[in-house]
Amino acid sequence: MRFLADLMSQVRNEGEKICEGGGAKATENQHAKGRLTARARIDLLVDPKTFFELGVYAAHGMYEEWGGAPAAGVITGIGRIHTRMVMIIANDATVKAGAFFPMTSKKVIRAQNIAIENRIPTIYLVDSAGVFLPLQEDVFPDTDDFGRVFRNNAVMSALGIPQIAAIMGMCVAGGGYLPVMCDHVLMTDGSGLFLAGPALVQMAIGQKVSAEDLGGAAMHSAISGTVDFREKDDEACLARIRSIVEKWGYRRQSPWDRKKPVEPALPAEEIYGIYDSSPARPYDMKEILARVLDGSRFDEYKPEYGKTLICGYGRIGGFAVGIVANQKLHAQQTDHEGKKRIEFGGVIYTESAEKAARFIMDCNQNLIPLVFFHDVNGFMVGRDAEWSGIIKAGAKMVNAVSNSVVPKITVIVGGSFGAGHYAMCGKAFDPRFVFAWPTARYAVMSGDSAAGTLVEIKVKQLERGGKKLSDAEKKDLFESVKRTYEEQTDPRYGAARLWIDKIIDPIETRDAITQALEATALNPDVAEFSVGVLQT
Repeated sequence: MRFLADLMSQVRNEGEKICEGGGAKATENQHAKGRLTARARIDLLVDPKTFFELGVYAAHGMYEEWGGAPAAGVITGIGRIHTRMVMIIANDATVKAGAFFPMTSKKVIRAQNIAIENRIPTIYLVDSAGVFLPLQEDVFPDTDDFGRVFRNNAVMSALGIPQIAAIMGMCVAGGGYLPVMCDHVLMTDGSGLFLAGPALVQMAIGQKVSAEDLGGAAMHSAISGTVDFREKDDEACLARIRSIVEKWGYRRQSPWDRKKPVEPALPAEEIYGIYDSSPARPYDMKEILARVLDGSRFDEYKPEYGKTLICGYGRIGGFAVGIVANQKLHAQQTDHEGKKRIEFGGVIYTESAEKAARFIMDCNQNLIPLVFFHDVNGFMVGRDAEWSGIIKAGAKMVNAVSNSVVPKITVIVGGSFGAGHYAMCGKAFDPRFVFAWPTARYAVMSGDSAAGTLVEIKVKQLERGGKKLSDAEKKDLFESVKRTYEEQTDPRYGAARLWIDKIIDPIETRDAITQALEATALNPDVAEFSVGVLQT
């Protein structure tokens, strides 16, 4: 219990440090310009205590040679304005003047993709110097780089997703297209919107012009007609946004069933004492679910078959959901010849994969969103597994997950390794949201397994060259590889690269999933479900 609580405290303290952005001096500079910080703007914009931040760890530990980029220099998350859910994307001008690092673009695009998948109205608080020029080759050209932001603006508009942009500082070069491609454009006095700033204009065409005449709020409001609302300061601008949102109409609701939420019968705080990352002390995943599900009620599907995967129906935050979760307890299974065997917890066997594939298809048939709880070592290997058709069964499960049309939400509790990660709806399989506990581990295989494999390969390479390592040298090599690998399996490493949307406190798992389900409920469109060819 103490280990998990201490780990969560460490993550929370790091998160608070990240939220300081560029630091006290940069904040003072922002205030000296008569502007609020990005976080202060969000606080004024949303209903109190409704902001659910995503991607706070983006770029964590990256760009150190440039002084770092806390939260990738942009704040993203879901909030409510007059109770209506919105996606917020706010440049943090205290971090390198809000410049776009490579991860900044990817974070903005991830927020836009969440908005597109769930039809969430989006508000941009623009205060950015544009592309971070020393890294322009990693920001500018690709499909997940800067230009994709503007492409997404256009796609979102075509899909009928409302977008509001408020220019509350600098908005220069290509970044100038973002606000103008939104439904409403607001601009505060003292801000600037231009494709090229005064210095570049003078260099390019020899014209001397002030920033205000070139692209100030007064000019864009009265002459170019680009700006819909000119506001005197940040406070007035944010109040105007709230006023606009408050008058929006309502769209069709989604088909996902929701009743009045019921709190779990068992306290969430007990999760700290239930979860155990040690293979020597397997825990019961059903005990975790009982502290997340409404009323702790769970209709388990095929409970006596394929026991290392738990499948079943319940409600979270009132929403009907289908649960697919790895069971960490070892289980006894009888095969087709009547022989009994012990199945290891956290491993996907043929029977469990077939059960999960069928369950996932049933959820799609009946329009029930899916929630996956990961603590998976991978698929079973060996002669018995291969003879039982483990590859075919795994392919069925991957097919069902890939072609699901209902919302999928992923929670990585512990390990999430190899093909097991894929089958349990890893990032590559389009979950609407990916959450992780601080105990999550995310890689092709565990650190011990990877280190053992890589050391063996290295030893053979050296032996072919005529060099033999001593036992001490082998141990040092093993520990070195293991340290590197375990650093890369840490959820903060994954969150820094946006493989994870949010590292959550285990006791807040239910609240995080409920937020995600409320977001998915904004999209009423459900494609036709088809899995194509299944191996039988």
